[in-house]
Amino acid sequence: MGAGVLKTCAVVVMSALGIALAGCGARASTPCQRLKELSLPHATVIDATDVAAGSTEVCKVEVASHPTSDSDIRIEVWLPAPAAWNGRYVQLGNGGLAGAINSAPLQKLASAGYAAAGTDDGHQASPFDGRWALGHPEKVADYGWRALKETTDAAKPLIASLEGVGAKYAYFDGCSDGGREALMEAERFPEDFDGIVAGAPAADVTGLTAIFAFSVQQQAATGAWLGPDALGLLESAALRQCARGAKYIVDPQSCRFDPTQLVCPAGGDRARCLTPAQAAAARAIYRGVVAPDGKVVSPGYTAGGEADPYPIGETGPPAANWSVWLAGPSPDKSASALAALFAGSYGYLLQDPEFDLLKFDPASTTEAIRALARQVNSTDADLGRFGKHGKLIQFHGWSDAAIPALASITYFDDVRRKTPNADQFYRLYMVPGMLHCGGGPGPQGVDWLGLVRAWVEQGQAPGPIVAGPGGDAGPDVPSPTRSDESTQLLCPYPARAADDGKSCLSGAAR
Repeated sequence: MGAGVLKTCAVVVMSALGIALAGCGARASTPCQRLKELSLPHATVIDATDVAAGSTEVCKVEVASHPTSDSDIRIEVWLPAPAAWNGRYVQLGNGGLAGAINSAPLQKLASAGYAAAGTDDGHQASPFDGRWALGHPEKVADYGWRALKETTDAAKPLIASLEGVGAKYAYFDGCSDGGREALMEAERFPEDFDGIVAGAPAADVTGLTAIFAFSVQQQAATGAWLGPDALGLLESAALRQCARGAKYIVDPQSCRFDPTQLVCPAGGDRARCLTPAQAAAARAIYRGVVAPDGKVVSPGYTAGGEADPYPIGETGPPAANWSVWLAGPSPDKSASALAALFAGSYGYLLQDPEFDLLKFDPASTTEAIRALARQVNSTDADLGRFGKHGKLIQFHGWSDAAIPALASITYFDDVRRKTPNADQFYRLYMVPGMLHCGGGPGPQGVDWLGLVRAWVEQGQAPGPIVAGPGGDAGPDVPSPTRSDESTQLLCPYPARAADDGKSCLSGAAR
């Protein structure tokens, strides 16, 4: 090829693509790959790659953000082709103590036409490992709130660059720690999202640490460990008393179950009754953490899901009941209970390398606890600024063995007290028979993202909704359990479903 021909070919390619190439034989970069050249505030696009997603192709963008000298926030933004984009942005929350990005739901959303993003919250570690926090207060701030904002601020220019226009609607969707993050968005960054879904939010991190530590401590006494037999007895007795023949308790708030009724009589079969220490431990865990002045530090767990064997999804692992979260597989392995792992790791967030789970006072309020709360708790229930334009749907399983269901009711009551006209933008749904973010015998298939979209975009305020045995519980949580019951009615709290399951009763009708 002559020099004149090569020059002409290069000019044509450059004119068409707006980039310089070595010649006709060079491979042109794609619009996705060119996002690597985009400049972001204190952040760098590490890579931008076209990825096959079913029958379509989406753009995966990897970003590292460094808002402080000790920050290393990893972000992924997944973008559909401009022709396939539906004009919406969805940011997903994390789980546990974060530490990684779950790419699969982001890719799923992008293949469905959404721009989507997620973050590791500023550290790379197991979701049960908090050692990264010790001596790194900026990383604690990144985990608590800053990584969320960095993700939003990185995603928006990337979306505009590839799609040619910014998102018309922005949504946040998360469960567990992602639910905490969802409420953090509404509280700290009320202008960033039009609609928010907050599932089983770990909003009160310091309170959650208290109930985790408290639950482990209650079972540390001789004969107090709640093994599988004891948990089975507790659940069976609670269901007999409060479920009215169903496989789950529809209204735990009306259930007055007392485990002391199961204490072994003299000479009783220990496999069919509880020791006094076990009954005392269970009763304390139901009650929760109460300070000497009577203030509730953390509500306790509701009865009815202590030994729930239902799997997550049709073929998934068993759902996380009390054995997984609060008790562990045996007395000598109680430290492997998730409550013990999380509470131990939160010691690092408290900047206490000598943190002792069994010596910690769950009812205490130290300066270290207050300092941590300011960074990670989502308990500022004045949502007035968010409510001026946004909509919030919160949901929580009544049988949650991880985050007490009553914690969501505490938040709901605080919002109603502090925010005028909260009913215009806020709904809470308590899901009977549902464990942590999924699993359990209760039908729980609800498209929460679809509900908040309809509220934001079409003004369709959600009222009573029907949960099915399957369906989409959200792109970032497990598929719901196939239960024996086909559907159940979910009423906006404080209302509850009537006994016939066809109408809602006011909260006063309990």
